[in-house]
Amino acid sequence: MIITEALRAMLQFTTILPMGRHADYDAFARHAYLMPLSGYLVGGIAGLFAMLFAEPRIAGAVALAVALVLTGLNHFDGLCDLGDGMMAHGSREKRVTALTDRTLGAGAVGAALVVTLLAYAGITSVAWIAGAILIAEVMGKFAQVLLIVIGHSFHDGMFSYIHGFACWWFIPLSGLFLCPLLLLPVGLFSVGGAMASTLLTVGILLVVTRQLFGGVNGDIVGASHELTRCMVLLSLAVTGF
Repeated sequence: MIITEALRAMLQFTTILPMGRHADYDAFARHAYLMPLSGYLVGGIAGLFAMLFAEPRIAGAVALAVALVLTGLNHFDGLCDLGDGMMAHGSREKRVTALTDRTLGAGAVGAALVVTLLAYAGITSVAWIAGAILIAEVMGKFAQVLLIVIGHSFHDGMFSYIHGFACWWFIPLSGLFLCPLLLLPVGLFSVGGAMASTLLTVGILLVVTRQLFGGVNGDIVGASHELTRCMVLLSLAVTGF
């Protein structure tokens, strides 16, 4: 019963899918390790829509569009905010202000364009688009779990709240949810490359955000999903997925 409530809370927080009555946010915060399951759901639905189109360029665009819509563009919004924060000039305080305010500038537009174009290039370069978007969405959610556990919050907010519930064992437990990816009819080299690109993305993001902002917030966690999806799709294309 507790896990059922946690799953509903997690899906209400990470997707726009109708999940019935409103679930307690704490139920999600205490079980954030479940997030890869949201990746399977979103990636699976996006993959099914992509399979309706034979033309790879259309199928790839549809897969990305469905994934963005199903997540309510929340992670995409975080990416835009991160772009503004990274492009801001001046002190750390000014960068944090640019990251957390509600206005969008050139940095937001640039980040959105670059990441979306690279993700599109990656997904249209693979042989199995449905499988690629599934793997990318699951890895994106795993990246968020990593940040929730090991990220350092630079101010009080939604991230600091959920981080307060995080335990080290969230990471290996969440990692177990990645195991079904090994059952897909793909090479271990491709799955390994996807995992490596996920860890690399999270590592770079932790280093850069600590230097620029002093830590992590909810926007950066959201952006990590978009960045990881992009990097995983590119790695799958490179490894001949």
